[in-house]
Amino acid sequence: VQLQASGGGLVQAGGSLRLSCEASTRTFSNYDVGWFRQAPGKERELLAHINWSGGSTSYADSVKGRFTISRDNAKNMVYLQMNSLKPEDTAVYYCAADYAYDFSRPFKPDYWGKGTQVTVSS
Repeated sequence: VQLQASGGGLVQAGGSLRLSCEASTRTFSNYDVGWFRQAPGKERELLAHINWSGGSTSYADSVKGRFTISRDNAKNMVYLQMNSLKPEDTAVYYCAADYAYDFSRPFKPDYWGKGTQVTVSS
């Protein structure tokens, strides 16, 4: 499956952005999808994870209550709504997917899209 993230940009602190991830597969509903980010000099961080149906989601503590992951299987799309953005949210954001198996297990996807840059100014 190929993934393409979009929607990044420059936003002021406190603002919002919505990232989109489009998947090129006929069996998108067979995949769990997650959003990661990586800031310069930092390790890649899993932010949010959604199961194949959209019925289960999980979030990192750093974004819980501010970010919302959702999906539209009919459009092969996954979204990350980001509100109350902070300068420390500045990073390259990636979407990634893996064949759905057990949502409770650590999410270690095999399929990655190119990132989209998010910059939050203070």
